[in-house]
Amino acid sequence: MTTTRLRAPGVAFCAAPALLAFGVGRLVPAASPLLVAIALGMVAAAVVPLGEGTAPGIAFSSRTLLRAGVVLLGLQLSLRQVAALGPGVIALVLAVVASGVALTMALGARLGLSWTHRLLIGCGFSICGAAAVAAVDGVVEADEDETASAVALVVVFGTAMIGLVPLVASLLDLSPTVAGIWAGASVHEVAQVVAAGGVVGGGALAVAVVVKLGRVLLLAPVVAWVSWQRRTTADAAGGVRPALVPGFVLGFLALVLLRTWITPPAWVLDAAAATQTLLLAAAMFALGCGVRLGRLRAAGAAPFLLAAFATGWVGLLGLGGALLVG
Repeated sequence: MTTTRLRAPGVAFCAAPALLAFGVGRLVPAASPLLVAIALGMVAAAVVPLGEGTAPGIAFSSRTLLRAGVVLLGLQLSLRQVAALGPGVIALVLAVVASGVALTMALGARLGLSWTHRLLIGCGFSICGAAAVAAVDGVVEADEDETASAVALVVVFGTAMIGLVPLVASLLDLSPTVAGIWAGASVHEVAQVVAAGGVVGGGALAVAVVVKLGRVLLLAPVVAWVSWQRRTTADAAGGVRPALVPGFVLGFLALVLLRTWITPPAWVLDAAAATQTLLLAAAMFALGCGVRLGRLRAAGAAPFLLAAFATGWVGLLGLGGALLVG
C-alpha cells in the first residue's frame, strides 16, 4: 500500500472536524476555528477509538499540514507595508516580540514549566497567537498537551483583549492611530486584532492590522533562532541536527517576498487565508487527538499565570510604545 493511501483515512478523519471548526468560526467570529478544532480532537480522542488505520494520517496532519498552513500565512504579509510603519513603530514591534519571548521564558522557568511549553506560550503571546504556536511546534515537536494548552490560553486571553483595548482606549481618550498601534502591538491573534481595531473605529483598524503584520513577520527569525537552539542541543547530545532554517519557514518567506513584489487579486488572498485556516484547523484537531488530560491537569495554574503575565507585559509595553510613537 502506498504512503498516500496509508495516510488517507487519517487525513479524512481530520478534514471533517476542520471544516466544522471553520464553519463555526465563520458563523461566530469570536470563536477561534483552531481552538474549536483542538477541542474537537480532545473529545474525539476520549470517545472514539483511534485505530492504527488513522495514525499515519493524523501524524501527517499534525506536522505537514501544520507547516503548509504557516507557509500560506506569508501571503498575507508585504514588506512594503511593514517598512511604511516608520522606525518608531518598528522598534516597538521588535521590543514587544523580543522582550515578550525572553521574559516569558524566564518566568516560565521559575514556574517550573518545560522549555518547550514556555517557548510555545512566549511565542504565541508575543508574535501571532496560535499560528506562532503551530510554527514553533513544527520545530520543537512539543507534547500535544503543551501545544493544546498554549493554543487555548492564547485564544482565551486574546479574546479578552478584544473588549479591553477599546474600553481602555476610550477611557484614556486615545486617538484612533494610537489605539490602532496599541492593538496591533499587543493583541495576540490577527483576527483578534481585526476585531479590536474595528471596535475602536476611526481608522484604527488599518493601523492595527499593519502593526500586527510587523509582528507576524518576526515569526521567521524567531523560528530560525529556535531551530539554532535545537541544533546546539543536538550537537551537545550527539543527536540529529535539525535544519538551521526549516523548509516551511523558507516557504513562508518566499510568499512574503511574492506578496511584496506583486499584489494578488483579492479572491486569491481570501482563498489563501481560508485554506490556511483549514490546514491549521486540521493540524490542531490532529494534535488534540493526542492530548493527555491528566498532564494538562498536572501542569496546574502555572501555564495560566504565565499567560496572564505575557498578556499584561505586551499590553503595557504596547500601550507605552503607542503613546510615544503615535
